[in-house]
Amino acid sequence: MSLFVDRISRSQSTVQQLLAGALRQSLALLFKPVANPRFSFAAQRRWLDIMAYSTLKAGSIGSHDKAIANVPCRHYQPLHAQSTVLYLHGGGYVAGSPDSHKAITSHLAKFANAHVVVPDYRLAPEHPCPAAIEDAVAVYQALLDDGVSPASLTLMGDSAGGGLALATLQALKAAGTPLPSATILFSPWVDLTLGQLFDTDRDIMLSHAWLDSAARAYAGDDTRNAQCSPLFGDLTGLPPILIQAGGDEILLNDSHRLCTALNEAGTPTRLQIHPQRWHDFQLHAGVLADSDQALMTCARFIHQHAVPQHEKGGNP
Repeated sequence: MSLFVDRISRSQSTVQQLLAGALRQSLALLFKPVANPRFSFAAQRRWLDIMAYSTLKAGSIGSHDKAIANVPCRHYQPLHAQSTVLYLHGGGYVAGSPDSHKAITSHLAKFANAHVVVPDYRLAPEHPCPAAIEDAVAVYQALLDDGVSPASLTLMGDSAGGGLALATLQALKAAGTPLPSATILFSPWVDLTLGQLFDTDRDIMLSHAWLDSAARAYAGDDTRNAQCSPLFGDLTGLPPILIQAGGDEILLNDSHRLCTALNEAGTPTRLQIHPQRWHDFQLHAGVLADSDQALMTCARFIHQHAVPQHEKGGNP
């Protein structure tokens, strides 16, 4: 095993084992059949938001909606937040929203004591690449303009949002914009050519057919373009990166390849693999102990790298 890859061990209670099994079965029965090119993207978006009702928002964390740089955003803000997280949700660039990812983002705000900003960025195919990158960059720059120090800011994303976070980092660096203190990626989708997917039979959520349809909706025929597939972009000079992935997911090789490429480029990166866990298992925070533990690890990573700062003006 690579020096930069950690395989997470666990000691589960019987209740947690049964719960994990039930979640796995429900996702296989209720999510994967709809994440299918036979259904319209509009139908997939509605179903993903419906599925989000089965996830839990952190009860002690309030939220409000307020646009930043004309991009609709959801804000989770503890009373005395010490840092800021810009979180880019997943959904294959064609689905997903702040609502669908409320469990991750609200629990992250709680565990990290951070103001978490979740842009409702434009989706493909109505808005193909680079629309999502433009929205993410605009929100990031507006946060800096409002007085948020980049040293107190962490960039995060899951799945397609993980690829978007990396593409956003590359765009910020190319523009000479100060970079965030750190980056955290959950199961990032960073190669839309789908050239080296993991064992597809073990993934209970995603399929090659759905990934291919989403990739073409977002990137057209140029799936190797570094804006769409940031694995092929400039990986030098980026802040420290933490990657988390499940051991049973189709995109696991993207995490392995990205971790290797980043470290070879001189960007300090660690990959944590959670055995017997599925794509974006962190969505079950508040229910599954492994999900909470994964987010607590992220909170420690944020505290390790981000310099505490109270944001100018309170609530952007």
